[in-house]
Amino acid sequence: MEELTLTTPAVLFSAITLIMLAYTNRFLAYAAVVRSLHDKYLEKKDKQLIKQIENIKKRLYLTRAMQIYGISSLLLCVLTMFLIYVQQQTIAVWVFGAALVLLIVSLALLIKEIQISVKALEHHISDIENN
Repeated sequence: MEELTLTTPAVLFSAITLIMLAYTNRFLAYAAVVRSLHDKYLEKKDKQLIKQIENIKKRLYLTRAMQIYGISSLLLCVLTMFLIYVQQQTIAVWVFGAALVLLIVSLALLIKEIQISVKALEHHISDIENN
């Protein structure tokens, strides 16, 4: 196996940073939707709004998990760089591997969240198509 260098985990910095920006934007969009649904529900106690709120709640929790795993991956990349710096190559390889696994989990959760989002949008589209 080739030796791990400082540049290897550093390459993930830009990718993880962009992913985290996308996750944060999703979270902010969901927060706006939650506030809107909350106001609508206070005006009109509609069961359909409860379903939408439950759906967005699932998506919020998934987004939070995505962010936690993504940030953890970034932290392990930094730890990897430190371990390389202090010449702990074997530990650095294992920590970097863990960082990659956490990033994979974060991206897998993104796929799940996108599937839930698409189902929610399909529900709205079917409402329009039925009218």
